[in-house]
Amino acid sequence: MKPQIAILISSLLLSLSAMAADTAPVMDSKSCEPPKYPKAALMNEETGTVSMGFLVGADGKVVESKVEKSSGSKSLDKAALGALSQCKFKPGTKDGKPDQLWAKVDFVWKLE
Repeated sequence: MKPQIAILISSLLLSLSAMAADTAPVMDSKSCEPPKYPKAALMNEETGTVSMGFLVGADGKVVESKVEKSSGSKSLDKAALGALSQCKFKPGTKDGKPDQLWAKVDFVWKLE
């Protein structure tokens, strides 16, 4: 069985209600490596979707990250959070200026 990893970047949403003048941060998926399938999770054929929140600074770097909904596998959650925390983002804006805002990202682990 060959592992295939698919990234599903759900519409990047702010964790708080967005106002018309606000824009959410957007991940630059070319700025980081995709997570590697943990060996034990691969051997156990674990799959799932992990939903994460990233607090993105005005400079586009991740300031804080958290798992909002687990994939059901701690090792898959940890691998996705660790790898995607290294990504750079186009910063979100508040009142037209770059600002520190939350973004939501879903990562799908599947085997094919």
